[in-house]
Amino acid sequence: QGAVKRQALYACSTCTPPGAEPAGICLACSYECHGTHRLFELYTKRNFRCDCGNSKFKNLQCKLLPEKGKVNSGNKYNDNFYGLYCTCKRPYPDPEDEIPDEMIQCIVCEDWFHGRHLGAVPPESGDFHEMVCQACMKRCHFLWAYASQLAVFLFVGMCLPVPPLTKASSLEDEGIVLKGEESEEQKKEIKKESGVEHHDTKEEKQLEQFNEPSTSSGYCRKFIQKFPMEIAETTSEFSCGCEEPICKLKELQSKPFVKKDTATFWPSNWRSKLCTCEDCLKMYSELEVQFLTDECDTVLAYENKGTSDQETERRDPLMDTLNSMNRVQQVELICEYNDLKTELTDYLRRFADEGTVVKREDIQQFFEEFQSRKRRRTNRMQYYCS
Repeated sequence: QGAVKRQALYACSTCTPPGAEPAGICLACSYECHGTHRLFELYTKRNFRCDCGNSKFKNLQCKLLPEKGKVNSGNKYNDNFYGLYCTCKRPYPDPEDEIPDEMIQCIVCEDWFHGRHLGAVPPESGDFHEMVCQACMKRCHFLWAYASQLAVFLFVGMCLPVPPLTKASSLEDEGIVLKGEESEEQKKEIKKESGVEHHDTKEEKQLEQFNEPSTSSGYCRKFIQKFPMEIAETTSEFSCGCEEPICKLKELQSKPFVKKDTATFWPSNWRSKLCTCEDCLKMYSELEVQFLTDECDTVLAYENKGTSDQETERRDPLMDTLNSMNRVQQVELICEYNDLKTELTDYLRRFADEGTVVKREDIQQFFEEFQSRKRRRTNRMQYYCS
């Protein structure tokens, strides 16, 4: 199937021990090709294609799909494929770790972390649905602007949002970066440290516009400035036709927010709140986190789909079909089903008695003969209304 959007994966330490190239295998291959091997359960990974039997396996051919590409260049690997997890790079379960601790998966890098190694005390498991680890928060620093509004819990002893401060230096020793009402000198210093320095007065003007109070109407500022009375008099939403969409991220960045070296915890619907303007989508692509705007990417969505599929499999397809028919059709279908069941059982019993294997050709022959007998019966029996 190629790279599967999300699937359960395993790593085989028998075939790919430490020192060898990392490789991941799907659930089916874990049963069929590695049943007696030592496996590490990786839970789920996104956009992964099974490596079983490719060039990473020296003496193993996949029993389910022998013809495979040598490598899967789109796959991403980490220490999990050697049975090591978290920043401490320890196995799970760890025989040397006597501290009971829950492990939580980061939704960005998909590594697993001990709760005590996240830089923050995790909230109760029922209070959040997803976690972004410290390293991924550094790489995806734009998430801090959303965290002040959306995150369930950030770090002990501080509630968000934080009111604007005129001095940020008092928090610098704690590693907190606070965007508030800085002086011009502080603004220039922050821009230099971040590697961004504006010389154009037009860009400074745009920055001031983003610092204006945001509107809940969703209209762009040009439209609001041009038609203030019309907006005040109506509560209905309509398009202004302007090509200047409002960026949710820039609006949030214009407000005070806190950054710290911790993981963050998020509720179930937070992904739908992320901005999807052209600039933000480009940023997600550059950071390789496009999946953050996809609510079907979540592990919860994956588990719900699995539950739904199981319920579908448990239903009897024959009963579902019968329920959709009238009584005459039901009787005809049951008779045909019983005929098929009787003839197939008698046909297969011959193979069982002789101890021979049933091949594809045998099954095809049976159904060809069955269809032929069915046509003869149909042609012979004709009924007329009086």
